[in-house]
Amino acid sequence: MHNERLIDVSGIYKRYFEGSENEITVLKNVTFSIREGSFIAIVGQSGSGKSTLMNILGALDRPSEGHYALDGIPIESMNDNQLSEIRNRKIGFVFQNFNLIPRTTALKNVELPLFYLGESRRKREDRAKSLLELVGMGERMRHFPNELSGGQKQRVAIARSLSNDPSIILADEPTGALDTATGNLIMDIFERVNAEEHKTVILITHNEEIAARAERVITLSDGEIVSDKIN
Repeated sequence: MHNERLIDVSGIYKRYFEGSENEITVLKNVTFSIREGSFIAIVGQSGSGKSTLMNILGALDRPSEGHYALDGIPIESMNDNQLSEIRNRKIGFVFQNFNLIPRTTALKNVELPLFYLGESRRKREDRAKSLLELVGMGERMRHFPNELSGGQKQRVAIARSLSNDPSIILADEPTGALDTATGNLIMDIFERVNAEEHKTVILITHNEEIAARAERVITLSDGEIVSDKIN
């Protein structure tokens, strides 16, 4: 299963205020590759550069220097429209604060990415229902976000991240707003998504216990990789 190299990051630097006296280097010579079907945690304290790295991996930002290939496609040479297309097709995002649309049911929230891809109403609804079943939210699909607990909202967000059938799920502190027990349930779902849906899951977290559930942990400190180990 872990055969194809899905992500190749080589010599990545990210600088802000480049060329000014306020120039700051947030990522320094970051190099690693990730095989298809992996379950990876990227950990580090606040300010370690992990969110910046996630933005680059998620094609939300470009590196200042270095090379990033996603599925063999060089990301640093893409224009904004091409980056947007890659995000829509290849990456599903899960955020700490869920980012659900308030006045829309769980089902419609999960359908939304498919709406933008121009899928038929029937196909959108069938796919959204099956994904909500996958994350254990089949019985709550007609509920609105304000009728759901934090853990239930995050399940809906995970289902939504899967709707466009991406190769990668990028999750930024997905358990950060949840209590420990609920966080563990969310991790169970990521494990299932990884095993059953064969998705590559990349988890950004500062929580060592959560990271311990991934199969590989990359640790960042001050913008540099200080360890890269298999659990």
